[in-house]
Amino acid sequence: MGKSEVKLLGAWPSPFMLRVRIALHLKSINYEFIEVDLLGPKSELVLKSNPIYKKIPVLFHDGNTILESQIIVQYIDEVWHNAPSILPSDAAQRADSRFWVAYFDDKLVPALIVALAAKSKDKKNAAIAELEQGLVHLEEAASTKLSKGKALFGGENLGYMDIALGPFLVWIGIIEKLNGVKLLNETNTPSLLRWADSFFSHAVVKTIFPEAEKLIEFAMKLIPVLRARPELRLLLGISD
Repeated sequence: MGKSEVKLLGAWPSPFMLRVRIALHLKSINYEFIEVDLLGPKSELVLKSNPIYKKIPVLFHDGNTILESQIIVQYIDEVWHNAPSILPSDAAQRADSRFWVAYFDDKLVPALIVALAAKSKDKKNAAIAELEQGLVHLEEAASTKLSKGKALFGGENLGYMDIALGPFLVWIGIIEKLNGVKLLNETNTPSLLRWADSFFSHAVVKTIFPEAEKLIEFAMKLIPVLRARPELRLLLGISD
């Protein structure tokens, strides 16, 4: 498939965009990457392509516009049947994986953003506590799913949960560094800690992930932008 047939609209630091890039690389799909600036005004292409949510990533394929990282990853798995499969073949396991990814996006991602950007120490600490509790819940799932020697949720290769959760590990590390905490540790999240090592050791992750120091530098620029946008402050409870 030629590059012109698949295009990905995104920004290099975005963990949501990285989900899609991992899926594309796992399936060996050639694509054109269209870069947008997360720190600048919304681009016309983003507004035109995603008029409802006005955000990235956006996948263009065969005349179709596919939105939302979870949906895009599932679309890629369904359209390109070549191995490796991303979602489990068993229907119950697929449903369970989707549940935990939805839980992560609904509960942990907002807490992560507040922990990163809130000015109030009380709000920041509350968000960190919510992250800690959420990761403990994920640890319970991981201890079962990663049993019997499995290094990744997908088994020997990256699966749906690996792709969805893994891109946020660096951002969790940034919050740890900025706040002097350890959200992933041997006491509370030993299975997740070992999984993180396996995730970062995967060849695809090594190929496409930005350097941690580069992401930290970007995060320092992103924090004041998050605080300055009224719609984000209201949504995330960081209006102080």
